[in-house]
Amino acid sequence: MSFRHNDDNSLTAKSICRYTKSLKHIPLSAQGRPQSVMRPEAHSNGQIGGVMQKNQLLYLSKAEVEAIGVTMAEIIESLKVTFRAKGEGRTEMPPKPGIHPGGGNNFIHAMPAYIADLKSAGIKWVAGFPENPNKNIPYITGLLIFNDVETGLPLAVMDCVWITAMRTGAATAVAASYLARPESSVVGMLGCGVQGRSNVEALKVLFPLKTVRAYDVNPDAVQQYAKDIRSQLDVEVVPAATPREAVSGCDIVVTAGPILRTPHATIKAGWLDEGTFASLVDYDSYWEPAAMAQVAKFCTDDTAQLQLYQQMGYFKNIPEIHADLGELASGQKPGRQSAEERTMTANLGLALNDMAVAPLLYQRAVEREIGTWLDL
Repeated sequence: MSFRHNDDNSLTAKSICRYTKSLKHIPLSAQGRPQSVMRPEAHSNGQIGGVMQKNQLLYLSKAEVEAIGVTMAEIIESLKVTFRAKGEGRTEMPPKPGIHPGGGNNFIHAMPAYIADLKSAGIKWVAGFPENPNKNIPYITGLLIFNDVETGLPLAVMDCVWITAMRTGAATAVAASYLARPESSVVGMLGCGVQGRSNVEALKVLFPLKTVRAYDVNPDAVQQYAKDIRSQLDVEVVPAATPREAVSGCDIVVTAGPILRTPHATIKAGWLDEGTFASLVDYDSYWEPAAMAQVAKFCTDDTAQLQLYQQMGYFKNIPEIHADLGELASGQKPGRQSAEERTMTANLGLALNDMAVAPLLYQRAVEREIGTWLDL
């Protein structure tokens, strides 16, 4: 038996595809602004109304991206479409190359992807520097370039901090729709930063969440997290004094700390209850190998990318991979098959996820006249 969730309030796959089919070149006025919020068919000679137009791209700042109004439910549905397309061979995404300025756990990754079903292509250039919060700078920063799939021209450049946070939470929810028990109501959250918030927001779209047991090495972060989640999501938050209190007795466990090449292996064997689903947003940083070995199904969002990271020194001792999310979404591999089995996914963060969000943001920004048009 397979346990899955249906979200009646989210967009359907058909509406997502219909929504993105309209992405063509926006006609520009003589002042370089869109003539209308709807995009007509582009002319092959680059002319609109007999007047040659300049090629332009739309720039969206972090604040503008956040103000556009794309919802978590829409992002989750777009990711479902994307992972199904991935499983059926209608996406293109090379494993992300990276550089590591300053050494340690710093990284800057290039993340290109193409999703045929959504007519979405582009690349995200994203950095993660664990010491940034001590400098009052976000841990994750970067930009995303969204391209026209018919011409290759860049349509938009947008800040990717909000995108990264939201699509990462959405990917956990999509994985949980195949691997968690549908009645899951108690979430254990280890790491009360941006991902700790977005993952709970996403899970609440698909599950009847009532309680979050929250742990962080910084007690002040837990208190602020509890205040935010209670007010924004109407979910009770119980601060956990120890990591084990945020793991045992939960239906879903999410670890969302910094990504480390050498895990601190805080979570031990025997802590994860039978029937629990765990999402490893921070790779295997929180988990000792014996604890991971107790799961019946170990999954990931992309097998090839995980194997690349193994070559780089991550995931040195993990269970055999049961399936990636593309295989689960397309029905090639089963998800949860009993109420008792422990399940786990290590979601690495895919360029496909970013490109699933980009057309939603771009289309709505054009419709609402948000952002700044720049000449190419």
